[in-house]
Amino acid sequence: MPMKITRFRDDYEFLSNFYPSPIEMDGMTYPTVEHAYQAAKTENETVRRKIADLAHPGAAKAAGRRLARPDNWFEINLQLMEDLVRQKFTTHADLRNKLLATGDAELIEGNSWNDKFFGMTWDKNKNVLSGENHLGQILMRVRTEFAE
Repeated sequence: MPMKITRFRDDYEFLSNFYPSPIEMDGMTYPTVEHAYQAAKTENETVRRKIADLAHPGAAKAAGRRLARPDNWFEINLQLMEDLVRQKFTTHADLRNKLLATGDAELIEGNSWNDKFFGMTWDKNKNVLSGENHLGQILMRVRTEFAE
């Protein structure tokens, strides 16, 4: 049975979208995947620049929550996230090597902020992690691409 990485902290913090790893989107540089993902919710370049300039990815996430998402957001957001994550590991060879070093481990964004879409949370009643874990799935797909 493969190992499971259930928290993107400590040795695995680099898997988090909050990890400092500058990437480009539409000609603008963002300090993290989280900054870029949240900025993608608007076409307004001034708002995007303000999000890019925020000091912490948590602030970018909060700013993104205040934006009206595009009508097609739920049709495009997973592909957007995958493209941003792929760019992170394509651009930063050191991070790509760390991702590859996770081998065949199941990657699970276990979290305490109740994100059951991109991650999973601990269900105390059932004593299991529950959620869709889209970020973990994206990371594992990207890792497989790099391994091939």
